[in-house]
Amino acid sequence: MTASPAAPAIPAGFDPTDPDLCQTGVPLDEFAELRRTAPVWWVEQTPESRAGFNGEGFWAISKHADVAAVSKNSKDFSSQENGAIIRFAPDMTREQVELQGIMLINQDPPDHTKIRQIISRGFTPRSINAQHDVLVQRANNIVDEAIAKGSGDFVNEVASELPLQAIADLMGVPQEDRGKLFDWSNTMMSFDDPDFVGNPDEAAAEILVYAMGLAEERRKNPQDDIITKLITADVDGHGQLGEDEFGYFVIMLAVAGNETTRNAITHGMNAFFQHPDQWELWKAERPSTMVDEVIRWATPVTTFQRTAINDVMVGDVEVKKGERVGLYYASANHDEEVFTDPNTFDITRSPNPHLSFGGHGAHYCIGANLARLEVEIMFNTLADRLPDIKQLGEAKRLRHGWINGIKELPVQYV
Repeated sequence: MTASPAAPAIPAGFDPTDPDLCQTGVPLDEFAELRRTAPVWWVEQTPESRAGFNGEGFWAISKHADVAAVSKNSKDFSSQENGAIIRFAPDMTREQVELQGIMLINQDPPDHTKIRQIISRGFTPRSINAQHDVLVQRANNIVDEAIAKGSGDFVNEVASELPLQAIADLMGVPQEDRGKLFDWSNTMMSFDDPDFVGNPDEAAAEILVYAMGLAEERRKNPQDDIITKLITADVDGHGQLGEDEFGYFVIMLAVAGNETTRNAITHGMNAFFQHPDQWELWKAERPSTMVDEVIRWATPVTTFQRTAINDVMVGDVEVKKGERVGLYYASANHDEEVFTDPNTFDITRSPNPHLSFGGHGAHYCIGANLARLEVEIMFNTLADRLPDIKQLGEAKRLRHGWINGIKELPVQYV
């Protein structure tokens, strides 16, 4: 590996996976500088910041075109080799990284293709559209409870609730158990934040045990939910998910279906607070373009990684076989070559080819349509029922290496 020249305005030791840096905010200024001067830039990491991985660091890919190209290139880049997660806790081992290869997000074709085709039966447009009326009612109930409180934390009381309830409905999880999924997924994903206590491995084990219990119950009593579909159906000769595959899929669904959409809704509300003209526009005109602008602006997952399985050119840089690359969706979503005034929150933005759902390759987010529907319904409900919602304090950001999270947003509902 030949390191790329240091970008002039990038501080020595800059690592965009540093959770302290990300707690302050997504480093958009540094990404802008990288896009100008070193769009494929070598990040040298300390041993604790690359725990579980071989090598000395990774290539940060910051331009929209390059992120999109690598996302689509399963011939030269692997998710299986090192997984998609770019940074773990400092005590992560190589064995633990390799054990996560069973998760869909960490697989390559043809295994990924087979399992995705099985899972996708629960995320058809028909399945998602069938959720619409129920989600509208749930959103209204969520707002009813917020109104009764008068003020509170938007994250826990509003933004988290609709995704949690939707995932519970989709999976056939009793609504009274949704809090367990919330707590377990938070514990799993918030290992870098001292405000969250608990053991991530124990939380993952709790979800696995819970998933196995659900599967066993559905084998005895099939229902019209995704769990029954996943454990009983055979589609195009692909068979059924194995027990481990099913358990880890539930982990992925609990985390992805909760964490990302919750943060999109929270960042969207915070953006409306910061841009009151856009809130007035939304209340008055309801442009359909709002949803994708909120998701672009939020970019809940800042980055995923791939590993080169061949020597390959990315932009003007040769990435060697075995080297990791970070696909910085947050940077791509602010690329001036693609977005006019990318640092402006504009709910009428069109076109809006953001990469918040992971680019358009094999790993495009399977729940993208559900996420869009939840964002649309939640902000329609808020505009209708809480048009005068006000911010009472600063948003408190999550300390994390690759999730763009907000853990608290104090608001006055009425």
